[in-house]
Amino acid sequence: MRYDNLDTFLSDGKDALLKGPIAMIFAEDLVEVDTTLRHHLSLGFKQVILFAPDELKLPEGLEAKIHRIRYATRAPEMLTKAVNRIIAAAPGIWMYYCYNAEYLFFPFCETRTITDMLTFHTEERRDAMLCYVVDLYADDLNAHPNAVSLEDAHLDRSGYYALGRPDAAGHAKERQLDFFGGLRWRFEEHMPPHRRRIDRIALFKAKKGLRLSEEHLFGDEEYNTYACPWHHNLTATIVSFRTAKALKTNAGSTYDISTFRWHNSIEFEWHSQQLLDLGLMEPGQWF
Repeated sequence: MRYDNLDTFLSDGKDALLKGPIAMIFAEDLVEVDTTLRHHLSLGFKQVILFAPDELKLPEGLEAKIHRIRYATRAPEMLTKAVNRIIAAAPGIWMYYCYNAEYLFFPFCETRTITDMLTFHTEERRDAMLCYVVDLYADDLNAHPNAVSLEDAHLDRSGYYALGRPDAAGHAKERQLDFFGGLRWRFEEHMPPHRRRIDRIALFKAKKGLRLSEEHLFGDEEYNTYACPWHHNLTATIVSFRTAKALKTNAGSTYDISTFRWHNSIEFEWHSQQLLDLGLMEPGQWF
């Protein structure tokens, strides 16, 4: 189903918000939008909502499975404005958001659905889930000038770290950390400081008054925590070509980068077990 704008969707397509979890995907460009949609449909999201410009063409069969909203995805604050309006329209519903060429993985996702995981997470009295955005990049940039290749995807096996997240008084916030690593760390000279974090609260339960900021954080501080006070909780991973793609398509950085490969690069196997083995997500008490 196509909608001319977000207002039309919230009026005519609001039934899509009655049952979650819901995936919101923002197509910043035309790269790997179809594979992003198929991947998230395969995880078991009840509805997938695509925000995309008119020039994007999709197979008819794929478009029939989603809700497509015409949207200016290059406009300032475009993601937070849309996500916050969807939050306000669907309190109590689990939601997820990402960009094109990003793929969600959670523990055991090959055999369990997103609903299975979020049911368990809810039983642990958690209303949000920390996701690590792990950079993917093509090994051969001559063959793949935009750094995107599903068949040649690589990631960093180490080089990730966390720092305490300070409050206004400079004290570390309880159960909150800022996470760093990947291409945003290795090529930090090309990344503004406020864009270097790789943590994102991408899975969350909407509620009245909840708002997402441009820093991928919520106004409710408990939503920004990585675990409850009494034990470790589930976390998930979003493997993403977004940073590599930006670094190789931006005129200010593309000529400084001939390869993303280094001694800690490994081929991505497109399987949750690899991410678990690398410590890039946490199964918590879910086995």
